[in-house]
Amino acid sequence: MPVRRVSPEEARDLVEKEGYVYVDVRSVPEFSAGHAEGAVNVPLLHAGSFGMSPNHEFMDVMDKAFPRDAKLVLGCRSGSRSLQAANILQSVGFTNVVDQRGGFEGSGGFFGHGEPGWRQKGLPVSRQAPPENTWDGVKARVR
Repeated sequence: MPVRRVSPEEARDLVEKEGYVYVDVRSVPEFSAGHAEGAVNVPLLHAGSFGMSPNHEFMDVMDKAFPRDAKLVLGCRSGSRSLQAANILQSVGFTNVVDQRGGFEGSGGFFGHGEPGWRQKGLPVSRQAPPENTWDGVKARVR
């Protein structure tokens, strides 16, 4: 079954009204630069000196941090990584995974006809996160 994809506003409503957790799958530096308020950071990829590389702990940490029936909205920069992560999670049995289209910064699309992201929609943004919502905090919680 295809992953359900929602707009930034629908993602916010799922978090605020239906108890979903917003999981930001961007790298730690991207998350630190700004993220959806209340988001939890579990990077699908890590930023390194030679570009992005797979986070080999992603699936193990997600499996330990969230039950398979957890209500999760996944977001990234433009919507690609979060859709990839949502497909991975759904394929291993996560049942309530939703992907936020347009990500945090929006998707460019051809000729500027992309989808606006969380930030562009003026939704709540933070540069701070409780320690337990950072990548290091999530890892510490599941160890």
